[in-house]
This record gives sequence, C-alpha cells and structure tokens, in this order.
Amino acid sequence: MKVCITSTAPNLNAEMDPRFGRCQYFIFVDPESMKFEAVENPNLGAAGGAGIQSAQLVINRGVEALITGQVGPNAFTTLQAGGVKIVTGVTGQVKEVLEKYKKGELASLAQGPTVGAHFGMGMGRGGRKTAPSPPSAVPSVPELPSEEIKNLKETARQLKEQLNKITERLEKLEGEK
Repeated sequence: MKVCITSTAPNLNAEMDPRFGRCQYFIFVDPESMKFEAVENPNLGAAGGAGIQSAQLVINRGVEALITGQVGPNAFTTLQAGGVKIVTGVTGQVKEVLEKYKKGELASLAQGPTVGAHFGMGMGRGGRKTAPSPPSAVPSVPELPSEEIKNLKETARQLKEQLNKITERLEKLEGEK
C-alpha cells in the first residue's frame, strides 16, 4: 500500500503542506515499512491546472490514499476518478500524521472539495491576497457561472489531452505485440 502526504520539505520530520495542487513536496510512503520517496512538486508554479496535474502524478504513482490539508474541486474529481482515497483537514508533522493514519485515527474521507478553484494560487477575486479558509464540505468561495464554465472547459481540454496520450500509448503497445 502506498500513501501520499503533502509536505513542506523532503523528509518525514517536515510539517505537512496544507495545499495539495501547489504543495512543495509529495511524500510517497509505505506505512508498513516506512520507506519513502520525496518528490518536489513540478506543478508548484503552474499557471493553471496544478490540481489536476498533481492529482495525475499521485494516481500514476499507484497511491491508494492521499493525506493533505485541503483539496480543490478539479483535483478532488480527478483523484476520485483515479480511485484515490482523500483525507483532508490534516495538519502536523508528516511522521506523526502517518502514525495516526496507521492507527486508523484519520479514517474520515473527504466527501467533496474543501476549497474553491484556484485557492492555492494565493489570490482571491480582484487579485487580492486572501487568508486560508477552514475546510468545509463545499467550496468556500462560490464560483460565478462564467468561472465555472471556464474551469470545466479547461478541465475537459486537459482530460482530452491525457486521453489522447493514453490512446496513443495503448496503440503503440498493442502494435508491439
């Protein structure tokens, strides 16, 4: 079993990063052996789509559960589609959080996104910095219909691109048989 924990540094003694899509590091760990790999988040500075791209990275690593502070709607949908269990609202040192997970103390799974789209970018509407909001079962900042349409179109575009790459790879592998 493999678990992913968002982190501020590449080790088990680091504090968790409360963000998912734009966290500083992903710690991929086997809770039984405690063997881990720290991966710097390549999507930290992405102009857009960081949540979806980070979710795809986690899914591609074969993660069964993600432990993080908050997760946005696009990342939540992608992770859920990939069969990843999502545990949110967690804070503390990575090693301590992992111990709580092993003991079953972090069993509550997220039922939906805990923040609105683009939360991790640190900018609210109108370009103002906004303070983090507490986790909730629904996005904390309701989107305007035009923003939601734009976000859904971008998500659809990225998913089509991923599907095309997968289809091309399948065709190549099937041609090699």
